[in-house]
Parts: sequence; C-alpha cells; structure tokens
Amino acid sequence: MSGNGSTALLTDMYELTMVAAALADGTADRRCTFELFARRLPDGRRYGVVAGTGRVLESLQDFRFGDAELSSLEGVLDERMLKWLADYRFSGDVDGYPEGELYFPGSPILTVTGTFADACVLETLFLSILNHDSAIASAAARMVTAAGSRPIIEMGGRRTHEQAAVAAARAAYLAGFATTSNLEAARRYGVPAAGTAAHAWILLHDDELEAFSAQVEALGTDTTLLVDTYDIRHGIELAIEAAGPELGAIRIDSGDLGVMAHQAREQLDSLGAVNTRIVLSGDLDEYAIASLRAEPVDSYGVGTSVVTGSGAPTAGMVYKLVEVDGRPVAKRSSSKESRGGRKSALRRYKPTGTAVEEVVHPAASPQQVGPHDRVLPIPLVRGGDTLPDLPTLEEGRERLRQALVSVPWEGLKLSKGDPAIPTVFPEA
Repeated sequence: MSGNGSTALLTDMYELTMVAAALADGTADRRCTFELFARRLPDGRRYGVVAGTGRVLESLQDFRFGDAELSSLEGVLDERMLKWLADYRFSGDVDGYPEGELYFPGSPILTVTGTFADACVLETLFLSILNHDSAIASAAARMVTAAGSRPIIEMGGRRTHEQAAVAAARAAYLAGFATTSNLEAARRYGVPAAGTAAHAWILLHDDELEAFSAQVEALGTDTTLLVDTYDIRHGIELAIEAAGPELGAIRIDSGDLGVMAHQAREQLDSLGAVNTRIVLSGDLDEYAIASLRAEPVDSYGVGTSVVTGSGAPTAGMVYKLVEVDGRPVAKRSSSKESRGGRKSALRRYKPTGTAVEEVVHPAASPQQVGPHDRVLPIPLVRGGDTLPDLPTLEEGRERLRQALVSVPWEGLKLSKGDPAIPTVFPEA
C-alpha cells in the first residue's frame, strides 16, 4: 500500500472492539507478545515461503487514523476509543523471518511486542498481507523449481483484484519469476516489466501477416509474436516472413503445448530461425510446467494459477497472543492449540549445507548455535521505528534461492508429502 495513504481502516471491527473494552477495563497497556505463524502447510505442500514482510513494514508506517478514518467511525465507537485512535502510533517491537525465508508449521514468522492495544489492532493488517503474499510466493517458488533455468513471466493481473495483482507480482518476483506484465509493480517495487501482444492485436488487422509486420516495424525483430490466433503452423510461417530468421520469440497460448512446442521448434529451425525462442502460456501451473520439462521451451507465461496461489490462495497463518506481562498464555481449543511464550527459531544444517530441522524454542531459553546453524528471525522494528538497512527485495530473491538449494531433494517434489524440514519444539 506504499504511497496510497493511510492503511488504518485495513483493520477489523472485532480488533477495535477488544481495544475499546481493554481501554475500559484497564488492560489495554499490559505488555503483550503476539506471534504470527501457520499451524500447518496447505495440503500437499512441503514448505512455505515468507513474502510480504516489506509491505508489512511499509503499511505499519502508514497506519494512522486521520480525520477521514475517524469520521467514518463516529457513532460506531465511543469517544474514548476515537481519541485513542487519533493518537495511535505503534511504539512496540517487531521481529520476524526475512522475506525469501522458508517457513514450516509453527515457525514464528512474525513476533509483535507492545501494549495489548498497540499490537492487537494490527492483526488484520499483518495477516492479510502475509497470508496473501506468502501464498503467492509459495506457489511461485514451486513453479520456478519446475521450470529449472527457464524464466517465467507473471501475467495474472487480469485474474485478481487490482491491488492484489500488484502484490502478487512482487511476491512472484521474490520467488524467482523473471518479469511481470504489471506496470504498477514495476513502478512501485522495481520488478522488471515485460509482455507480449494479445489476440486482439491480430484480430484488429485484416490478416496475420499485416499484424506481424506492423508489430515488428514498431518494436523491432526482438519482439514476441503470438502465432496461435488461427493456425499455428501457418502463423509461424508468417511470423518469420514478417521478421526474418532473427525474430526474437513466438508465443503459443493454446492447444497441446508440449506437442505444439516440439513441432514449432522443428519448423522454426527449418526456416533458419534457430535462435527464435518459444514462449508457452495458457493455464499453466507447476504441474503443467513440470510436464513440459523435456520439450523445447524457452520460457513460460503464468497468470491465474500464480495469483491465486495455485489452489492455496491463503497461507493459513494466524496471529495469537502468547505472552502477557512476561507470563506465557496459550489457546487450548481442540485442533487449534497454540504454544505459549515468546519464541525464536534456528535451522540446523549438515556440513554439506542440507537443512535437517527447524528448532522453535522459548526465547528465554536460547539453543546452542552450532557452526552450521542459522538463527532465523531478525529485528525489524524497535520502538515503533523500522530499522535501517533491512534486506531488500533482491536480497530476498537470493535468500530463497539459497534456501531451496538447502532443502533435501525429496522436499522439492510436487507430490504430497511431509514438510521438507521437520519442526521441533524443545521445552524451556
């Protein structure tokens, strides 16, 4: 939401209700710690990817209740609560996993410490960002693994909410996608932009050759021509006629993509266009990409499946109170239990670099850190101020690349299975 004004009303009425009651009974200023974590991974997933932390920190700085926000709440909240909101500035501390880090069931992805009121009011804001962005990044990372060294363009902006599209493009880029067609993501976050023409461009002209020739004249021979509006084989022939054998790429968006890619490669080579790339798109997900691994494909375009989390549109994260005035507290409801007390985590590795377990432990009982171990949470906010020199989006991309290299090979399979790295919870 950076640059789009206040994010204060990206909260929930039940949070404001609790704060109002806490102000009334004197518990609003009790020192509390909330933790954001996932009880389990989406069905069939073996790891999750943390994404959205940078957007959380941007949104926290914009979390202010100005005149417009307060006016909309008049008659809904009492005067004491409205005055508290008018003066609201988060003054607590936040620690968390940096973007691009892997997470597993129980990982303390974000830890928020402050007064009950200060931290409680942030629940919906933090969950909405991290649940969405981590779901997108987790799906995108599986697609990047399936694609191997072949780049993927994110092109799902027309398949989701307009603001979600921007966040999804950022999350997909974090996960290893090469580019996005979303220009706002390019402007706001510096994600490289790329794109190709749609079928409307072909249909606008009286014939395919005219459309191809006009595109080449305007954009040069390195452009990508969409060749499946009518007959793919004839379209490829006309594309090379229009651009010559130095044509940058063709895109195929329909049909049996594996068969089409193989036939297209043979035809392009026969026409002397041996360096012309083949881009495939059209309802691709990680499974479809994996099935095309043996085909002569140069890159992929992915839309709907990535912006919807490829079947898991939320990461299922929750935000739970775990400590009050230094005393551990925990929810005990069946199947929704939480572990009390503030926690930290470290990941243990073999000397070869393969991760073997994630240790989530009470923060008051530090674990011995071995020569190959790594502490996962980092300080993000102190006294309400975002710390300087936090990891960048590019650094998050590299962190994830290295993290996936450390995952045991079984953990990268697309088939269902246990989490790639087990989580252990030693007692204090």
